[in-house]
Amino acid sequence: QVQLVESGGGLVQPGGSLRLSCAASGSFVSINVMGWYRQAPGKQQRELVATIASGGSPNYADSVKGRFTISRDNAKNTVYLQMNSLKSDDTAVYYCNAELVFRSRSSLYYWGQGTQVTVSS
Repeated sequence: QVQLVESGGGLVQPGGSLRLSCAASGSFVSINVMGWYRQAPGKQQRELVATIASGGSPNYADSVKGRFTISRDNAKNTVYLQMNSLKSDDTAVYYCNAELVFRSRSSLYYWGQGTQVTVSS
């Protein structure tokens, strides 16, 4: 059974920082891309925040460039999102996503359960 478990969300004032973590566990052999998406209040779709390939190449949404940093620890099967200079527009449920590779060489994308980030004074 595969799980992606997120942590680190919460309430923060504008201009503050938070660090999200997402750890993958289960019967897979490796992880390709890991990333973070978010769904803002009242919006039906999740939007990409940042992704990082197994080789470490990051990709960011324009709205978070220069403020957010994605990183991963392959030994721990964990991806992180350091969020600085947070704005009220960053308020959303943040979801972890990972492409897991299995012994059969097939791969599937999995989602975490989501963690709430609220930016408010």
